[in-house]
Amino acid sequence: MIPDLTAAAGAPRVAAIEFPFGRPFGQPHDAATQRAVLRATLHALCDAAAPGTIIHLPFEWPESPEEVHWHPKEPSPILQLLARDPSLFQRLAAGDIPPEASRRNQERTPS
Repeated sequence: MIPDLTAAAGAPRVAAIEFPFGRPFGQPHDAATQRAVLRATLHALCDAAAPGTIIHLPFEWPESPEEVHWHPKEPSPILQLLARDPSLFQRLAAGDIPPEASRRNQERTPS
């Protein structure tokens, strides 16, 4: 879902798809698309000869972003943090997650 971050985190090969978070294989109950995405993913990973390869799968989400209503009303803490300071990308990719990037830590911190 975020191919550059996945690759930076050390995944040897990445099959990228531009679908909304939580729906990497498609819409619920759409078995045909889900099977097609799974098959394309397996083929892409088999064909990716070199480590670090990113293959973008040829699927498009059937709704415009304005029509997708199940996204959170506000971005996650980690996305908010990256929006404020994009230079943190490499730190996050290395697994160094600052406490302010976690909702769990935000819930424990009194306001």
